[in-house]
Amino acid sequence: MQSPPPAKGAAYTLGLLLVIYVVNHIDRQVMYILAESVKADLELTDGQLGFLMGGGFAIFYAFAGIPIARIADSGNRSNLISIALLIWSAMTVASGMAVNFVTLLLARIGVGVGEAGCTPPAHSIVSDTYPPERRALAFSIYQLGVPLGILFGFSAGGFLADEIGWRTAFFVVGAPGVVLAVIARLTLREPERGRFDAGTSSELESVASTLGYIARLPSMRHVLIGSSLQTLFLAGAGAFHASFLQRVHGLTATETGLQLGLVAGLTGGVSVFGAGWLSERLERRDRRWTWWIPAIGCVLSLPFSYVAYTTGRTTLAIAMIAVATLLNHTYSALTHAIMQSLVRPRMRAVMSAIALFAMNLVGFGLGPILVGRLSDYFGGGTEIRHALVALIVFVAWAAIHYVLGARTYLRDLEAKSA
Repeated sequence: MQSPPPAKGAAYTLGLLLVIYVVNHIDRQVMYILAESVKADLELTDGQLGFLMGGGFAIFYAFAGIPIARIADSGNRSNLISIALLIWSAMTVASGMAVNFVTLLLARIGVGVGEAGCTPPAHSIVSDTYPPERRALAFSIYQLGVPLGILFGFSAGGFLADEIGWRTAFFVVGAPGVVLAVIARLTLREPERGRFDAGTSSELESVASTLGYIARLPSMRHVLIGSSLQTLFLAGAGAFHASFLQRVHGLTATETGLQLGLVAGLTGGVSVFGAGWLSERLERRDRRWTWWIPAIGCVLSLPFSYVAYTTGRTTLAIAMIAVATLLNHTYSALTHAIMQSLVRPRMRAVMSAIALFAMNLVGFGLGPILVGRLSDYFGGGTEIRHALVALIVFVAWAAIHYVLGARTYLRDLEAKSA
């Protein structure tokens, strides 16, 4: 029988990590709803806006993640999360002090570097707190931080932008993270490493050996490619959904923030949690359902995304974005659960960082930039809809990799203990 989770138990550990991840995404996503106000005040192009929301943040997030994860696989994970939370919260506040493109870019880079220290150690803690058969659901609960962060970030950010301006909005959303960092430092404790992985090596793995191990598993390659491609679409579209609704459908920042916040918080939350709940049950019949669920979601989402960006009716556009979100976010927790199940205990934080490296460099790094550049190419303004339509192809491409990855998944799981 496995020992119980440390300190205040599994529920408290997972709950606190969820709250931290919510703050993580509030501080990341608030830039999206403030984009039009920032663009007007600092006189930016869509291309520059895309780089602020994508490349400037994602490149440094991606490259900082692997060395930070290396520390997490050998050191105290909870302390690392506390320090990272303090850094990104302070840099979110600093974003409100920006006077031009360069100073705002530097602040966003700081947010990216700080947030790189959150998810890899958190994934490792979750994996050492819950046994393999419970991880899909546990990761789904943790990944609720994404839709909940968007819900609060968009809703509060839109209201604050209209009422007190974008600069103060950054101050308001960044400051609570400083307090939360203290709480995390005092109450988030370390679980025993590898406690549910008897029969696997507990020796610290080098980054090179981890990369070599990953390269030998076909299913790992497919989940990395598929999740990166899907993130490219979701990050690119998500970064410009607010601009799309404001330019094409004439909504205010407050209206846009409320609508998109509810879409992400409700449908996105149902998608993330529901996928984990459904996977936990279907996996009892066949473990490959962890792959098939996101593949089916990708395919079914395609027509809804197309209608969302081409219709002239505001209500229909928002409804279609909601349905597409419900179907698209099934991949969020399940792909991380797949990757964590395929690696050994001392690879977990580095594995998470490698996954986030790929998702952020390809997804958040290229997605917003691609939409911004395409929007400028098509003429900007309301023509942003054409840029969003062009991005849908990446969802279909992702689905192909999920189907291919499922074919070797069971065999690759056996390699873990070999």
